[in-house]
Amino acid sequence: MNVVKPLKSVDDLVKAGLAAPADRAGLEGVAARYAIALTPAVTRLIDRADPSDPIARQFVPDAAELIVAPEERADPIGDHAHSPVEGIVHRYPDRVLLKAVHVCPVYCRFCFRREMVGPQGLGTLDAAAMEAAFDYIGSHREIWEVILTGGDPLVLSPRRLREIMEALAGIAHVKIVRFHTRVPVVDPEKIDDALIAALKASGKTVYVALHANHARELTAEARAACARLIDAGIAMVSQSVLLKGVNDDPDVLAELMKAFVEIRVKPYYLHHPDLAPGTSHFRLTIEEGQRIVAALRGRISGLCQPTYILDIPGGHGKAVVSGSTVRTTGDGCYSVSDYRGGEHSYPPAE
Repeated sequence: MNVVKPLKSVDDLVKAGLAAPADRAGLEGVAARYAIALTPAVTRLIDRADPSDPIARQFVPDAAELIVAPEERADPIGDHAHSPVEGIVHRYPDRVLLKAVHVCPVYCRFCFRREMVGPQGLGTLDAAAMEAAFDYIGSHREIWEVILTGGDPLVLSPRRLREIMEALAGIAHVKIVRFHTRVPVVDPEKIDDALIAALKASGKTVYVALHANHARELTAEARAACARLIDAGIAMVSQSVLLKGVNDDPDVLAELMKAFVEIRVKPYYLHHPDLAPGTSHFRLTIEEGQRIVAALRGRISGLCQPTYILDIPGGHGKAVVSGSTVRTTGDGCYSVSDYRGGEHSYPPAE
């Protein structure tokens, strides 16, 4: 199918054959609450003959998103609790998130920031908010790394990205700048010379963390986009989410991690799905996730092994799910230790 424009509405999905007319009413309810967008690159990847297609499951809305479980919350990893100024999340001492923009080229149906992103979300930081964010970073000398996230920072123009990097170049104690993005996979042509040049700044080491959840996302075009970044001296790591119906199989997950390594992207984080509203149909149990990740050991090279992590609800940071930090307490509940030694219930108590 020759797709040339993004799909951004239920009507677009129906016309593209990705949603049935009979499902329109339920999907309009989803669209009224959560953003929809599929780029042409993503739309072309979807196998319309497969009702369980893992690409469609990630991006095509489902009426199940209107079912909100009691443990789900609008800010599942506690961004707001650690936001000293607009656009900054300072959860760990040596690093901050800089959320310059809250729009994305695609909207994942399992997104943990789904209440914040999209055309009706928190928007792009204006000049005054950006200046305040840089002032905060500059006044906290413990900040060694700035992580651009959002939203997807690579939706910004090269000019805007260059302005951000120039501002960070003037903050000597910041040594590492990391961009979290789906763009090389979902809009690979955007990774051009101008954008790559805009990501560089004197005295800063730049990483790009690529989000992909299935090996089919790493098309020839996506691989070429990653090669352009890496050949320009930008290191790449991966982040993925363990998703029911997408990659909850050791063979499927192994194929993804091996594909990352083959294109010089180091597997980094494999996230247990967060407790975002309307996402319970994507979540496995902790035990299921542990079994899948354990099955990777010995099956694939150590280069291919991601760290399986859980973001502790409430903003307490990450815990390694396969380690002693996550312990069952019975009845499907767990005790999770944060990096300070604090103990938390998962799912969190009401």
